Amino acid sequence: MWSLLEQGNRRWAAGRSHRPHQDPRRRKQLAWGQSPHAVVLSCIDSRVPPEVVFDVGLGDLLVVRTAAHTIDSLITAAVQYGPQDLRARLVVVLGHQRCGAVTAAARALRGRVTLPGELPHIVAALEPAYATSNGQVEPMVRAHIRRTVLRLRADPLLYGAATVIGAYYSLDTGLVSRVT
Repeated sequence: MWSLLEQGNRRWAAGRSHRPHQDPRRRKQLAWGQSPHAVVLSCIDSRVPPEVVFDVGLGDLLVVRTAAHTIDSLITAAVQYGPQDLRARLVVVLGHQRCGAVTAAARALRGRVTLPGELPHIVAALEPAYATSNGQVEPMVRAHIRRTVLRLRADPLLYGAATVIGAYYSLDTGLVSRVT
């Protein structure tokens, strides 16, 4: 499945999107069920919609989006749903260049500032990545991708049920690359 996502992403980056599975016929096919091939856990950033970035359509992906692809028990349950209930065999943790949530968290941690509302939960989730990246945003994004991948790989419901990989989207080029 990863190779299909890579191919779609290359089409997208080159400006040759096919926009598959986005018509009334496909909608009718899916009306009574779905069998997506992958779960994508990604950021809520409006510039990185996984269905567009990977040039796929209705029924191809389960997408879970949070600020900076942070996870908690509810988000983990949403990711688990794909492999457990729908047999999706791939989980992609997708971070991206110039992530606003990571930038805000790095700024808050650097300045020892408490953000308003529930935003401190995002900062807390990103603090370990901050600590290993000297507060630099792009290394922090990649560190957080790796940490999230390791956490999901260790999950008992995902272990053996799905392959979990990390990926990074370049806003500049439109390309997604694997993060190891």
